[in-house]
Amino acid sequence: MTVMRSVFYVPGNNEKMVSKAPEIKADVLTLDLEDSVPPAEKPKAREMIREYLKTQRANQYSPYLYVRVNNWETLMTNDDLEAIVYPGLDGVCLAKCGEPDNVRRLDWKLEELEQRRGIEVGSIAIQLLIETAKGVINAYPSATASPRVNSLIFGAVDYTKDMRVTLTSEGQEQLYARFHTAVAARAAGCVAIDCPFVAYKDVEAYKKSTLEGRQMGYEGRMLIHPSQIEPSHEIYTPSEEDVKWAEGVKKVFEEEGIAKGAAAVSYQGKMVDTPVYENALQILKTMEEIRAAEAKIKK
Repeated sequence: MTVMRSVFYVPGNNEKMVSKAPEIKADVLTLDLEDSVPPAEKPKAREMIREYLKTQRANQYSPYLYVRVNNWETLMTNDDLEAIVYPGLDGVCLAKCGEPDNVRRLDWKLEELEQRRGIEVGSIAIQLLIETAKGVINAYPSATASPRVNSLIFGAVDYTKDMRVTLTSEGQEQLYARFHTAVAARAAGCVAIDCPFVAYKDVEAYKKSTLEGRQMGYEGRMLIHPSQIEPSHEIYTPSEEDVKWAEGVKKVFEEEGIAKGAAAVSYQGKMVDTPVYENALQILKTMEEIRAAEAKIKK
């Protein structure tokens, strides 16, 4: 599973920001062709991203490069894909995904471009932005519409606009959709990525919101400011204490439980049964995935 503790966005038409993009220390760097790029600037952004793939991709710090493309209803998606599907691209984020047909159409187009341009078929992943009422209701069917789909992002800004409510830092108006998207992602075997936190200067509120999201099942966050990267990594990485606990549970359960035919054992004064053991294994697996992703980082 791709590690996505931080998904950092850069406007594809901003020459200054794109030139500095290789220095961004996020798990996933996303060059944007959608909302952060004005309509008149889309052609320029496509050219800049294509040039980035040729000249700067190999030097970027982030192990993964994604591009957010416009949704099919805009009639710009095909032009976006023709411009940016080249070697070096790890994934495409489909904005405002509303239904499974959007995903199947994207899957077909990616395969056609991969075949035409000598890229391994199926190697370019799909990430879905769930940011409308329709998108939330169809999150699970959309996530399972293609084996390429590896992650879902909840987009609170467009979701609240679609629901005709006010976006707040407290996020009460987002709770149903935020929970639903995380559950849909987990059910589909995908990474759940939390919505951007727009009040980026309020560090404590950001941490509080991110910890809440983690308890909902999110494993990463879409970010809009570099200052959010470090706390995101800290929150979504198992602590040393958690890893030590997981290692202890694994050892005790395997030696005193599985080996001796016992369904439960005691560890640090608490009962350890199969669900607890499996939770410990998941923590250790997550750490393995993070270490593997960090090993890919350009130093």
